[in-house]
Amino acid sequence: MKTVPASNRVPVALGDRSYEIVIQPGILSQLGQVLQRAGCAGRVGIVTNPVVNQLYGHPVQRALRQAGFSPFFIIVPDGEQAKTLKWLAKILDALVMQRVERQDFILALGGGVTGDVAGFAASTYLRGIPFVQVPTTLVAQVDSSVGGKTGVNHSQGKNLIGAFYQPKIVVVDPHVLKTLPSRQWIAGLAEVIKYGMIADKEFFKYLEQHVEGLRAQSDDVMPHIIRRCCEIKADVVTGDERESGRRRILNYGHTVGHALESWGNYRKWIHGEAVGLGMVQEASMAQYLGMCSKDVVERQDDLIKRVGLPNAIPKMKFLDLWQAMQHDKKVVKGDIHCVLPKRIGDVSVVPLVRDSLRKWFSIQQPSSSRATTGLRKSPSPSGSARKK
Repeated sequence: MKTVPASNRVPVALGDRSYEIVIQPGILSQLGQVLQRAGCAGRVGIVTNPVVNQLYGHPVQRALRQAGFSPFFIIVPDGEQAKTLKWLAKILDALVMQRVERQDFILALGGGVTGDVAGFAASTYLRGIPFVQVPTTLVAQVDSSVGGKTGVNHSQGKNLIGAFYQPKIVVVDPHVLKTLPSRQWIAGLAEVIKYGMIADKEFFKYLEQHVEGLRAQSDDVMPHIIRRCCEIKADVVTGDERESGRRRILNYGHTVGHALESWGNYRKWIHGEAVGLGMVQEASMAQYLGMCSKDVVERQDDLIKRVGLPNAIPKMKFLDLWQAMQHDKKVVKGDIHCVLPKRIGDVSVVPLVRDSLRKWFSIQQPSSSRATTGLRKSPSPSGSARKK
């Protein structure tokens, strides 16, 4: 195997926790050699779900064995149901049964849920063993696999239990996205749009100009999209690893989005859809509070609609939304802090005042029966089986 060219590598500079994001179509078949060069060794517990395992389990296992690794599988459910203390315990049980040692490692093969729970297991087993991210969804490739956030959900809120624990390497093969169901693919575009909104107005403009390429997963568009998102994420994480300052901007769309996921019992929307809805609502808040112009809201909403994301939430009570937001991990001394846009490519983290938010909400969803007219409900989650 030739060395992966520098143009296909994005560094995440964190001192002794530094690592690379390697982005290359077809690299899954060379995974074992890539991990050897990254310093991995020994046995490897592959944490994945049945859907991804059926598609990519055997190729990954073969690539690892060819490079001298000893892989075994730990299968968790597909979707948010795997992101619990119950399944964390099952992963740890498997590691104990397999007598995994500190020089061995965990490999997360799947989407954001798999990466989060596998990384959290790695952070706790033997007080920390190495782990590798091999993301297979768009959300995971451009966002959740990078930055070291690991954890599980609590019944009262999303991602309330976890740890910052950086991977040893992130290996991204854009080709695996071809098997994503259309709904999963489109949902992932919310995180892509987020990066333009929070940090790069030229990138946002690029997205506006390449909607058809986005929807069609064009080979001319996607490598640039994935790399640029990873570059922005790496830059933010490098400056603020543990989310004490600037890294909080990465939560744009997530305060309302996580609240909606919780309110819908993690079944009504998949994560990217909820983030897209959260961006719509949070931009609307910003305009109401005088932080941004109508043009910012309209450009964002137009792009969200053009890529096929849902853009309106079903009728709900303000108290339900407010209480769900109270359990967000970004709450500080009881105050809900939210990322709101000032202009395309520039956002601020601000505390939300309940009375102001209630007035905004009353405009969004007036009490009359006409409030639901024209609201486009998100489709009920269908099976997440990937295309073959």
